Amino acid sequence: MDHAKTNTNLKHAVPFFMETAIESSLDFYVNGLGFEIKLDWRPGGGIEWCWLEREGVALMLQEYREGKKPKDRLGQGVSICFICQDALELYKEFREKGLSPEEPFVGNHMWVTSVNDPDGYALFFESSTDVPEETKYS
Repeated sequence: MDHAKTNTNLKHAVPFFMETAIESSLDFYVNGLGFEIKLDWRPGGGIEWCWLEREGVALMLQEYREGKKPKDRLGQGVSICFICQDALELYKEFREKGLSPEEPFVGNHMWVTSVNDPDGYALFFESSTDVPEETKYS
């Protein structure tokens, strides 16, 4: 590809989460958050790595190999912000699918709701609003 013609080289930043149990993580991301598996790697039969997408947003998951799981708690200090059209709609959707997202509030001129994945990675869903700061959804 000739980068001089497009003046761009970087295309995406894709979160890559190492997971302790990929099946429960896939249940969370696919059945809970509505992502679809677009690519996967199955060297031993089951999925060990995958590329997920929803509405053009991507992330990757990989399961730790036996004996390689860290002893420390995962996800600590890691958060991903998904900027959306309507975070309140996603909050309702996630609740209907059995997840427990945090009650939305307004911060930095955005509705914000969050949910942690099975390994503790914090996922924030945010959308612009004119509602006053610190307003709670309830």
